[in-house]
Order: sequence, then C-alpha cells, then structure tokens
Amino acid sequence: MEYIEAPREEKKPRGNPFVEIPKENNDRKNLVVERGKHCYIILNAFPYNAGHMMVIPYREAGDLSDLSVEERNDLMHLTVRAKEILQYTSAPHGFNIGYNLGSAAGAGIPQHLHCHIVPRWNGDTNFMPVIGKTRVLPQSLEAAWEKTQEALKNMSPLYSNHAGSNPHL
Repeated sequence: MEYIEAPREEKKPRGNPFVEIPKENNDRKNLVVERGKHCYIILNAFPYNAGHMMVIPYREAGDLSDLSVEERNDLMHLTVRAKEILQYTSAPHGFNIGYNLGSAAGAGIPQHLHCHIVPRWNGDTNFMPVIGKTRVLPQSLEAAWEKTQEALKNMSPLYSNHAGSNPHL
C-alpha cells in the first residue's frame, strides 16, 4: 500500500495528438481510416498487432461518463465499424476490444479516452512483447491504411443519412 499511495512526480503536460490529428485534414499521413459525426477511426501508430485500430472522440474526454449520449453512440457505432473493416480486410480469428481508462490502467493519454480494436489470429505472436520486448507486424502501417481504404470502397456507407461533413475540421 505504501508504494501505491506514495506521491508520484507530475509528468510535464504535453499536447494532445487525438485532438490535433483530425484538424490536420491529412488522413493518409495521420492514418485516419474513417471519420464519424463525433468520433473517428485511426490505425494505432504503436500497434499490438497488424491492423490495430482505435476509435477516438473528437472532443477530449477522459471517461466514458464524460461523453454525451450521441458521442457514446458514435463511439460504439465506429467500434463495430472498425471491427467490420478488419474482418473484411484481414479475416482475423478474434478481437481484443477495450479501453485503458486512467494512467494506472495504461492509458498513454489519460485525458482522452479511446477504444482499441486489436485483431487476433490463432497462434499469433502475442508473447513477443513480453519475452523479446519486440512486436512482430507482418504488415506496414501504410499498407494497412491502403487496405482499409480499398475495403471502404466496397463496404456500405458509414451513415445512410450522413453526407460525410465533419464539423470538427
């Protein structure tokens, strides 16, 4: 308990890339897969597995309860959408889907929640980060992004009644 309760050094504040990325309007460079009304899908720049995506609200919020009902709905809608894109592009055998809420849970940017969608295959190399302190990715981020964009051309539109405008740009 002494270790857990001991005061910690405050980390220096840094900018929030999750807010800045959608403003740049350069989806290829920033690995943005698709934009929704309140959230967007992005390929994780530090993936646990090939195709690892995240769904991120445009608005900075550190906890699910900080989101509006509309933001929560869009977050879930895009989480399902990211899973469908990965099923279409990579045919994984399963998924890890979840949140790291707070620094203690492993959140790299605790003030801005995001949902991880990690494709998994039977026999994939998830032991490598633990044993070898390395990740095995059979596909580059750029190739994964290209694959998602090709899939989106063949998939149904994100919103049937949404023209694709993004008020967050």
